[in-house]
Amino acid sequence: MALDLQKLFVDVFHPESDECVVVLVDVPHGEYTDHDLWRERRDMAIEWQAGWEVLAKDVGFDVLPLVSFPASGAHNANLPLEAGDPMALRAALEKATLALALTQYSATAPLSAWATDHDDFRAASLPQVARRMEKTALAADYAEVARRCKILKNALAEAEMAHVTFSTGHKWQVDLRFREAKMDDGQLPRGKSGFPIINLPSGESFQVPYEGERDGEASRTEGEIPVSFGNDQVLFHVENNRIVTVSGDEPKAGELRTFFEVDPMRRNIAELALGCNAEAVVWGNVLEDEKAGFHWAYGRSEHLGGVVAPEDFSSPENIEHQDIVYAKDSPIQVASLVLVGENGNAREVIKDGDYLI
Repeated sequence: MALDLQKLFVDVFHPESDECVVVLVDVPHGEYTDHDLWRERRDMAIEWQAGWEVLAKDVGFDVLPLVSFPASGAHNANLPLEAGDPMALRAALEKATLALALTQYSATAPLSAWATDHDDFRAASLPQVARRMEKTALAADYAEVARRCKILKNALAEAEMAHVTFSTGHKWQVDLRFREAKMDDGQLPRGKSGFPIINLPSGESFQVPYEGERDGEASRTEGEIPVSFGNDQVLFHVENNRIVTVSGDEPKAGELRTFFEVDPMRRNIAELALGCNAEAVVWGNVLEDEKAGFHWAYGRSEHLGGVVAPEDFSSPENIEHQDIVYAKDSPIQVASLVLVGENGNAREVIKDGDYLI
């Protein structure tokens, strides 16, 4: 069955009559080569923009023309605000109370930064969204997604430390002190308190680890994180919430060592998250994969409640926020996730890839 766009829009965004909606797409240029999935995504954007126009006739809000802009070339890099067609991206965002970005390169962080400085603005970021998601994670019961997210958010909020054991046997501990647990629960009505940006499809609770910014208070995030890249597996060694080295003989290990040497802020552990969309499937697309289970990220964190921001990178071209997924059907999974509270009470949340709560 085809996705009921109007139902999705109402269930998630609850649009009001005096609003203004804009749908955004990035387009290839220069070295950024077009491909079938990117073209499919732009076709989806045209259909979604038309869907908003149909709903607008019933509700009474305004819908801007579909706005395209040159691709940034990196996930969560700054957006080219002065570029765009048929209007500049900055002008479109200034008019809009709600934006949806169906993009090749994630716009989550820059849209979060925009929302921080602009009242009455919220956005859904859909980096690398694919049409097949219209039959899986996008078609989820978002009331149920919200219920699951709240349970996991509350579990994170009570924790000061997370102890992760991977299916490979490697262990990693994550310092959750001094931070607020948040959730992307598929609900983004106008005026919603808290985080004004969601990914769509939605369904995760998350927290930025303590990044060691307090004088005399080092981060306790440390350990070993195995990461799978196709047939290659490398090992990230973490100290003080930073990836200090990457071990492995595979070519990918060398590429990653070079990648992290380019800019030290890329080494930052930026997120620990628990995906909880029951319709999400793992198929190699991070946007959907991460909603199926455990994941973490490195790089930029300020858009999620951390302290590493674009100005901390040595160059705008180096800005990065990249998620790594360990959901149930991933090559590497979580054998155990234990959350430990301030009082020392421990609660196992994941066992052999499955949630226990």
